[in-house]
Amino acid sequence: MVRDIVTYPADVLTKPTDKVGAIDTEIKKLIRDMFDTMYNAEGVGLAANQIGVPLSIMVIDTTPKEDAPDLKLVLINPEVIAEEGKIKYKEGCLSFPGLSVEVERARKVKVKALNEHGEPVEIELVDFPAIVFQHELDHLKGITFIDRLKGWRRRLALEKYRKLQKEAEKV
Repeated sequence: MVRDIVTYPADVLTKPTDKVGAIDTEIKKLIRDMFDTMYNAEGVGLAANQIGVPLSIMVIDTTPKEDAPDLKLVLINPEVIAEEGKIKYKEGCLSFPGLSVEVERARKVKVKALNEHGEPVEIELVDFPAIVFQHELDHLKGITFIDRLKGWRRRLALEKYRKLQKEAEKV
């Protein structure tokens, strides 16, 4: 089921999410809904709090991105255990419709999490998948990609987003 995507500055986007305990039928339905919502919005990643659920769950599917590996992941209670290198990328965000900003992140991350069956997984992500993962992990920590910007870059991005919101309200 496609759910509504929460947009900035909603409170749920600015607070850390709660760890998931048992992976029951409700959590499995939430994961299906997250994929449905992400695909409907033509995204490549979605955090549970982006649909108003403050739980530490993310879904990723980089398949639509032509120059990225086909990768479909469900990560529950994810953590970075190692990172290396730096990469800059112009990111978009479903919770900031129409806005894209250049953000610097680690080029490679080693991640541990639980999969949708509650099994522990460790994976290494490089380049685009690493960027998507870190973007979604920030959401789970209550951090938006705007928070990664400093000074005038942050101010300009927020001004642009406010303009986009006003234009969307007119439609």
